[in-house]
Order: sequence, then structure tokens, then C-alpha cells
Amino acid sequence: MTYDLDEQEQIDALKAWWSKYGNLVLGVITAVLLVLAAWQGWNWYQRNQATQAAGYFEALQNAARQANVDQVRDASRALRGDFGSTAYAPRGALVAAQAMLAAGDADGAREQLQWIIEQRGDDPLAPVAKVRLAGVLIDLKQYDAALGLVSGPAPAGFDALYADRRGDVLFAQGKAADARAAWQSALDAFEPASPLRSVVQLKINALAGAPA
Repeated sequence: MTYDLDEQEQIDALKAWWSKYGNLVLGVITAVLLVLAAWQGWNWYQRNQATQAAGYFEALQNAARQANVDQVRDASRALRGDFGSTAYAPRGALVAAQAMLAAGDADGAREQLQWIIEQRGDDPLAPVAKVRLAGVLIDLKQYDAALGLVSGPAPAGFDALYADRRGDVLFAQGKAADARAAWQSALDAFEPASPLRSVVQLKINALAGAPA
């Protein structure tokens, strides 16, 4: 095929441009394709992790309903060890802690809750874990550690729960006046329709009727 002069000049110019920039263009295209492949691979990995984690979480829930603490412990260990970055891991740890408490294993429950706080401190369930762990530590008579978990500024939406648990710790320490002040703060912070208001009010009423 023959080309006229203008066409030949355009072809020569294109060849010259490709000779100068062709490798760069190919490199950019290759990099973009690699990024897309990596992104798709990561999404597949995340979906696969979530699917497997959901299976372990379901097994954990079933074991908890059957009060099979050994299976609960095994499922939670797998969730935390192999799928610790998924949303199922802290949820599973909360379920496991509750099952262990029901079975009288306070130390096991403490370990589950501490994992959430230490390893998934930015998870929305971490404040819940702190409140529950403070309750476990009260039972273990580790009052200072329990108080430290629910002192200071509370995350949004947890002011009332933190204050309520502070009251529990202070009452366990024999500080009735401080406990009443904390429970009153909780009462004031709870929404009027919250069913927990009546629980806190019962604590205040019981404290008022207790012998000095």
C-alpha cells in the first residue's frame, strides 16, 4: 500500500512518538491493569473471608445456645485468629464472653472482652466490651481496673451506660454517695423511653433505703 506525502509524514511522526513514549505508555497500561487485578483480588479475598467468618460465627452462636463452652471457645479462637479483621470477630467475642460468664468462667470472658478492646479498639462494639468487662472485673473484685474502663469521656451514645457502670463499681467499693451521683448522671443521660431508666432508678431507690 502506498501513502501520499501527508499520510507518510503522519505515520513517521507516529512512529517517532511511539519510539519515544511507547515504553512509558505500555508501563502505565500495565500498572493500571495490575492495580485493577489487585483490587479485584482483594475484593474476592474480603468476600471469601467474610463468608468463612460467617460460618464460624454461626457455629459459635449455636454452641452458645447449647451451652457448649468448649466449642464456643474453639469457634471464637478461629474467628479471632483467622478472621480477626472481619466484623464477625468482635461480635463472636461478645457472644463467647456471655456464654463463658453463664458457665462461670469469668477469666475466659475477660480474655474475650479484652481482645476486642485491645485488638479492635476502633470497632463500634469496643465501648460495649468495656462496659461488660467492667462488670466482669467487679465480680473479680478488680475495682480500680473496672473503674478505669468507664471513666473519662464516653463515646457518643454511651454516656449513660458508662455512668451506670461507674455507679456499680463505686457501690461495690462501698462509696455509696459517689455511686448515687453516678447513677443519677446515668438516669439523666438515658432517653425518657429507655427501659434501662427503671433499672437505674431501682438502684437509686435501693440505695436510699439501705441502712447508713
